[in-house]
Amino acid sequence: MKTIIKIEELAQFLLSLFAFHLMGFSWSWYGIFILAADISMLGYLANTKLGAFAYNLAHHKGTAIAILLTGVYFQSRELQFAGIILHSHSSLDKILGYGLKYSDSFQNTHLGKIGKQ
Repeated sequence: MKTIIKIEELAQFLLSLFAFHLMGFSWSWYGIFILAADISMLGYLANTKLGAFAYNLAHHKGTAIAILLTGVYFQSRELQFAGIILHSHSSLDKILGYGLKYSDSFQNTHLGKIGKQ
């Protein structure tokens, strides 16, 4: 099952790269902002519950799509950029096995445990 999910995420990652290309954004901006969603991990400095909430909000495809569509509606290239970047980052994380987090531990994800067992 994990292989099927990774293939699906790869397809979504490639789609986000294509959307980024179609928007005509500079690829240097992609390199600068692709890891921006990981700032959400700062929530773990408070506690695992807040950390998981912040991480999941920033890494959820629904968040990315909502930001992208808001950008389309308001004709905001900045919001479209942010939505594409978040979608791309989320797909890349899931390809690498970093799923959405449960509130008990950073290592406990919907894709299984990460790190040394």
